[in-house]
Amino acid sequence: MKIHGFSSNMFGWYTRNELDGKDRSLEQMIYDCAQAGLDAVEIDATPETVSILKANQLQLSSSYAGGHFHKPWAALEVDQNIMPMAHRLKSSGGKDFIVNADPKGGWSSPLPKTEDELKMQGENLARLGDLIQPLGLRLCFHNHADTQDMAEGDMRSVVEYSSPLVGLCIDTGWAHAAGCDPIAWAKQYSNRVFAVHLRNQLGSVPTENVFDGEIDMAEFMETLNEIHYEGWLTFELWHRKDTNPQLTMIEAVKESITYLKNSISSIQSNTLKSTL
Repeated sequence: MKIHGFSSNMFGWYTRNELDGKDRSLEQMIYDCAQAGLDAVEIDATPETVSILKANQLQLSSSYAGGHFHKPWAALEVDQNIMPMAHRLKSSGGKDFIVNADPKGGWSSPLPKTEDELKMQGENLARLGDLIQPLGLRLCFHNHADTQDMAEGDMRSVVEYSSPLVGLCIDTGWAHAAGCDPIAWAKQYSNRVFAVHLRNQLGSVPTENVFDGEIDMAEFMETLNEIHYEGWLTFELWHRKDTNPQLTMIEAVKESITYLKNSISSIQSNTLKSTL
């Protein structure tokens, strides 16, 4: 396992702002990311964000874009909606371009995709992979569906209908909420795991750090080691009202980093002992 460092997307920071009733600027939130001990941030590499990251001595780990990939290629308007972000990512030194398959029917009332739509989704992802591979980027598909059938369908669109250029960004929280096992996914699709989003859950409710909850995060880390994962450990902590967080986001990220560092240290120690 070769970890590039600890990163976070910005979704959780924005939602925590809403929960706290605060209006922190992007500059303040990225400063908070640095104070939490992160090494990088997942964000669109606009000139403004790149400047703020540099001011806080943070790297750009990845960028994230959504799209209705189950629709015909022309409907995606890739040249307008996706490729400019990919070029910004390349110019700023990032490597992982993470995409999300937006749901059929919209976020408020998602509908199952037909098998033909899943096949089209996979083929569109393959075409996108062909476009960004020459930029030196890795295309990573992020699971976001919250039902088992839809999550497994999205997974099938990658592993059965797409190309090897399309990897997975396993989101532990969304996988668990959908009734799937992120550890089993990592083992089954080991050669496709390019990135991870880390969050723990109690059923459908997110917990405030990565280690409290129903997902055995230590076992997930052991699995990443077993499959020789190389990439960022990116947090997607989500503090909602039903999470009832007792810590600030900075505190929750700090203790999550400490937990993962200890897990990695334990794994490395056990690996060394087994070779003696």
